[in-house]
Amino acid sequence: MSDTPPAWVTPVMRAGYGARAATYLIVGGLACLAAVTGGAAQGTTDALADLKGQPWGLAALWAIALGLFAYTLWRLIDAWMDLDDYGSGLKGMVARAALVVTGLIHGALGVSVAAVALGGNGQGDGAETATHSLMSLPYGPLIVGVIGAATLAAGGYYIWKGMTAKYKDHIRVTPTTQRLDPVLKAGCVAEGVMIGIIGLLILYAAVTTDPSEAGGVGEALQQIRSVAFGRILLGLIGLGLIGFAVENLVEAIYRVVPRCAGPDVLTLAGRAKLTAESKLRAATA
Repeated sequence: MSDTPPAWVTPVMRAGYGARAATYLIVGGLACLAAVTGGAAQGTTDALADLKGQPWGLAALWAIALGLFAYTLWRLIDAWMDLDDYGSGLKGMVARAALVVTGLIHGALGVSVAAVALGGNGQGDGAETATHSLMSLPYGPLIVGVIGAATLAAGGYYIWKGMTAKYKDHIRVTPTTQRLDPVLKAGCVAEGVMIGIIGLLILYAAVTTDPSEAGGVGEALQQIRSVAFGRILLGLIGLGLIGFAVENLVEAIYRVVPRCAGPDVLTLAGRAKLTAESKLRAATA
């Protein structure tokens, strides 16, 4: 394997994060609208399908679909070439496997968006259909349970990423990224809450052997809507998803790929470390 990543990796990465930003901006915006009007929240594919009726909608759908495919390609290349320097130890291999999983998930979403652009109806996120297919396999409920547990863990990871500010590791220091830091944190936490609810729904489907209990983004948002003060919570999650869209847009513009970046590039995490070291020296002087 070459030590030098191909030159096209970074542009592909930026296109992928840009597409994710557009996707979550639309889903989060519609969730906020549902919270205000009292309507039903929409899943990812349904929300994007609404674009088709706009004059510019078809072109936007294809741009998002191609961007999601770019994100998939970026994740697979990142995992294969270890562009984020996770390493080959157990922890690093687990992180790289997670890159593959998230890449494939967004590739499947890209296929759904392309199907809508080609004339599909875009009904649902496909979680129930996929769960039904898996349930019919030998050890199907166990497989679905493992997927649910992994999805729940992914939600926990996003919450942890937000609370510990791990997103700072790969974002370049600029006045813009420093000002947007609270938005980035809130966005990661909101994404984690939504993914965690999806994981719980899949786990419940595995325990009850009822595929109809599984659900994607739309069902997760509806579950939030159904609890006490649900419209307020849905509005907060919607704002959080808009924050996650901002986080992805920031990554599209300012993300650093460690294997492609020069040694003089300073990230938000590096800046925080230097500030802490400076304060420690001042305190001990």
